[in-house]
Amino acid sequence: MAAKHNYATTPPNITTMPPGVPYIIGNEAAERFSYYGMKSILTVFMAHYILNQSGALAPMDPNEAYKYTHYFVSGVYFLPIFGAVLADGLLGKYWTILSLSIVYCFGHLTLAFTDTSWGIAIGERTMLAIGLGMICMGAGGIKPCVSANVGDQFGDSNKHLLSKMFGWFYFSINAGSFISTILCPWLLQNPNYGPRWAFGIPGVAMFIATIFFWAGRKKMVHVPPAGLGYLRETFSRHGLITLARIAMVYVFILVFWALWGMSNGVEWTLQAEKMDLHVSWLPWINVAFSPFHISAGWGLDLIAAQVQTANPILILIFIPLVNYVIYPLISRVFPLTPLRKIGIGLFLTGLSFIVIVWIQGQIDAGLKPSVNWQLLGYIILTLGEAMVSITGLEFSYTQAPNSMKSSVMALWLLTVASGEFFVGKVNAWDLNADGTHRLTDYQYFTFFTVLMFAVAVVFVVVSCFYKGRTYLQSQQPTLDEIATEPILSSGTPT
Repeated sequence: MAAKHNYATTPPNITTMPPGVPYIIGNEAAERFSYYGMKSILTVFMAHYILNQSGALAPMDPNEAYKYTHYFVSGVYFLPIFGAVLADGLLGKYWTILSLSIVYCFGHLTLAFTDTSWGIAIGERTMLAIGLGMICMGAGGIKPCVSANVGDQFGDSNKHLLSKMFGWFYFSINAGSFISTILCPWLLQNPNYGPRWAFGIPGVAMFIATIFFWAGRKKMVHVPPAGLGYLRETFSRHGLITLARIAMVYVFILVFWALWGMSNGVEWTLQAEKMDLHVSWLPWINVAFSPFHISAGWGLDLIAAQVQTANPILILIFIPLVNYVIYPLISRVFPLTPLRKIGIGLFLTGLSFIVIVWIQGQIDAGLKPSVNWQLLGYIILTLGEAMVSITGLEFSYTQAPNSMKSSVMALWLLTVASGEFFVGKVNAWDLNADGTHRLTDYQYFTFFTVLMFAVAVVFVVVSCFYKGRTYLQSQQPTLDEIATEPILSSGTPT
C-alpha cells in the first residue's frame, strides 16, 4: 500500500495535455465498445432469440423487450449515485473504477454463457437478469468517476484544453460504440457465432479496458477521497443549493435522454425492421436528393440493429464540425454559452422525431420507405446530441465543487436513468394485459415529439435565470472562503 502514496494527487503544472489522458481515453473506448456492443443486440435478443428452459424459442413481446431494455439502461445510469459516494467519500475515483470494473467483466461473462447448455437449464431470462445486474453495478462505479477523473487531470496551467479534452473523450466513446454496433448484430444473426460470441466479444473488450486503466495508474492524478468532509459539504447549505441549481438545468435534459435512448437500440431499430434496409454507398446524397432511390449494385443491405451505427459515425464527424465550424459561425450572431448550446440541441432532437413520425405514417399506410429517411433522422438527432451531451459533461464538471465532482456527474447520469425509466413506464402503460397497445406507433412517436418541443421551450426560459461559477482542482476555495462568499454568487455567467 506504500506505493499508493507515490501517485500524484494534484494536476501537474504543465500547459500541454496531461500524461494520464491516453490511458483514460483508451479505457473509455474499450469500455464503451463493450457496453454499446452488448446493448445493440439486447432488445433484438430478447424479442427474437431468447429460449425457455426446454431449449424452445420463447421470445418476448417487442413492447416487453422495450420495457426491460429501458429499465436496464435506467439502472446503469441510476447506480452511479452510489458509485459517486464510494469515489468522493471513501475510495477515490481510481480505486472505485478499477474494483468495480472487475464486477463489470463478470457481468459480461455471464451473458456470454447465456446460450450454453447449463445457461439454458438455469434459464436464459435468469442468466440475463444476473449478467445485466452485475453490469449495472459495475457501470455504477465507473460512469460517475471516469469523466470526473478526466477533469481532475487539469489545473490552471492547462485548463484551456479542458473543453477540447471532453470533446476527444466523447470521441473515444463513439469510436468504440461505432465498431461494436456493427460487429455485434452481425455476430448475433450469424449461425456460425450467435449469442455466445455476440455477448462474449464485448466482455473481452471490458477486460482490455480494465487492464488499460490499471496500466496508466502511475501517469494519472489520484485525487484522494474527501472522507466525512464530502458528506459535510454535500449536505451543507452551500452544497445543497449548488446541487439544486444544477438540477434545475438537468430536469429538462432527461427528456432529451428519453428520446435519444429510443433511437439507439430499441424503438428506432424495430421501426427499421419495417423499412427498406438497402443503403447505397452515398446514403447522405440520397437523403438530400432522392431518399427512395435504390442504387443498382453500389450499396449494402443492413441488419436493422446496425442502422443505429449511424449515430457513432456521425458524432465522430460532428465533434470537430460543431467545435470548429458551427459554434464559431453561431457566435458571430450571438454569444454561444453552454446553456444556449444545450437549448439548440433540444430543439434539434424534437426535429429529428418529426422525421420519425413521418416515417411511421408511411409504414402505417402500407409503404416501405427507404432507411435513408431514418438516417436523416439520425443526422439531426446526432447534431443535437453533440450540443447537449458533450456540453453537459463539461458543464457538470466545471459547476461541481471539487469534493463533489463524481456526485455531480452522477446527478448528470441520473438524467439518463430518469429518461430511460420514463420511457419504460410509458411502454408499460401502453401495453394492455391482452398484449394489445393503447397507442399506435404513430401516436407513440408523436407524443414524444410534442413533449420534446414543449420541454425545449420551457428550458430556454428557465436557463435565462441560471448563474453559475467554475471550479477546477487547483481553484479549490478554502472553507473560510466558502463560509464568507455569497451563497448565490453570480460568478461567471454560463
